[in-house]
Amino acid sequence: MSRNLAVIGGGYWGKKLIRSFNELGALRVICDTSLELLKGYADQYPEAGLATSYQDVLTNPNIDVVVIASPAVTHYTLAKEALNAGKAVFVEKPLALRRAEGEELTALAEERKQILMVGHILQYHPAVRKIKELITSGYVGKLQYIYSNRLNIGKFRSEENILWSFAPHDISVMLMLLGESPVSVHAQGGNYVNHNVADVTMTTLSFASGVRGHIFVSWLHPYKEQRLVVVGDRKMLVFDDSEPQNKLKAYAHQVEWVDRKPMAQKGEAEVIPVSSDEPLKLECAHFLDCIASHKTPITDGREGLAVLSVLEACQEALDKNGVAVSIESPTPKPDYFVHQSCSVDGPCEIGTGTKIWHFSHVLKGTRIGKNCSIGQNASIGPDVTIGNNVKVQNNVSIYQGVTLEDEVFCGPSMVFTNVINPRSGIRRIHELKPTVVKRGASIGANATIVCGHTLGRYCFVGAGAVVTKDVPDHALVYGNPAKIRGWMCECGVQLEFQKVGKAETGYCKSCSMVYTKHGETLQAHEKPIAVEAAR
Repeated sequence: MSRNLAVIGGGYWGKKLIRSFNELGALRVICDTSLELLKGYADQYPEAGLATSYQDVLTNPNIDVVVIASPAVTHYTLAKEALNAGKAVFVEKPLALRRAEGEELTALAEERKQILMVGHILQYHPAVRKIKELITSGYVGKLQYIYSNRLNIGKFRSEENILWSFAPHDISVMLMLLGESPVSVHAQGGNYVNHNVADVTMTTLSFASGVRGHIFVSWLHPYKEQRLVVVGDRKMLVFDDSEPQNKLKAYAHQVEWVDRKPMAQKGEAEVIPVSSDEPLKLECAHFLDCIASHKTPITDGREGLAVLSVLEACQEALDKNGVAVSIESPTPKPDYFVHQSCSVDGPCEIGTGTKIWHFSHVLKGTRIGKNCSIGQNASIGPDVTIGNNVKVQNNVSIYQGVTLEDEVFCGPSMVFTNVINPRSGIRRIHELKPTVVKRGASIGANATIVCGHTLGRYCFVGAGAVVTKDVPDHALVYGNPAKIRGWMCECGVQLEFQKVGKAETGYCKSCSMVYTKHGETLQAHEKPIAVEAAR
């Protein structure tokens, strides 16, 4: 990690960045125009250099990284000067106050091959990362709407309104969770403390997928509240960052129709465990890691520019007192391949490097991960989630209710079902029984997976098998009904077992991995342990 970093601005948020980068061993210089502020930092961080001149920092050959935590109105100018001076740049949100300025900074960073990262801290919060994981896995089902509240009393600003001060975090998170930008926005607000500076705004984002996002921000609120709610048709998630513990909860509320009337069936709250790692420390560490490894940051200049584009449209809607404003986004060239004979219904998501071959059909609401291969005459969806590196062979239909995790293999003409007792004359789409195929599982040709079951990690379903119950991790099953016939290594080779006390030890002749088996549970050991065990 670089240890040649200067933080520009030692105010409210700057002091947090100073602390974090100092704890990471990267802080070299603190720069601020206030001598009194620098005096306090001199006592707190005696090993850090102090500067009142930004130009002195830029010309210092020992500084190659600049972190900008100054007022938002200065972000564009300071970031541009740092990039021109050959420095890697971390700039607190927003990237700039005009889209044109953000475009210039992003282009400049790309031209000079410099790291440019924007401080959208919520993208590094363990709870938000967990929410993204739950959405991608299909846990919440089809997304319906997202809303966020970011409320507090003060700190009032005069150079930017509450929309530009608080909402960038929520916009950034919504774009990340949905994987798309809104097609239109409308916003309304009120000015109560400073003339022409909105203290309270309410914004609605409308997405092509049909999802709506609602953002309520205020610095004129009686108490602090930071809450994000994600509503799907299977689960609802609540992230309350004001809570000291149990920040993320899931609710299994359902809506059932009784006598043609919708009735709410409430479920108990389930606490979703998340890491207690500090988001700011994770964000700062990610920035340093990107510099060291020349990786593109999660919240790079392009991500910051996307947020800035939405902010600018929201401000236009605010100026027009709530009139909806459309957002034009250029249609990028797809980074995936779909054969011209295929039909892809929007909206849906197809990951980078994925290939979809002849006469296949992808229905709306489907999410297909990166580097997947979808064979001929496949049908997927609607609202199906498929992970990364999945292979679906010819003549496979993956219906609503089926979820495939990463690296799943579906053999030719294998069959999924999603209703246990179908009738042509009776609509039972609301009775879907979910099927989950875990990471690395393989399903042989012409196998049938009866709905409502889970196929474990790296399990292997033989050709022609009929699966009528859950399959454990690594199990080899075949027959009608399918039964456990052996156990498989992650590499796809059947294991040989020896009895060692109460446990059984399995050894893979192909990759030398070693497993211990207790009943129907397998535990894999790392390869160095496996080599020693084999001796």
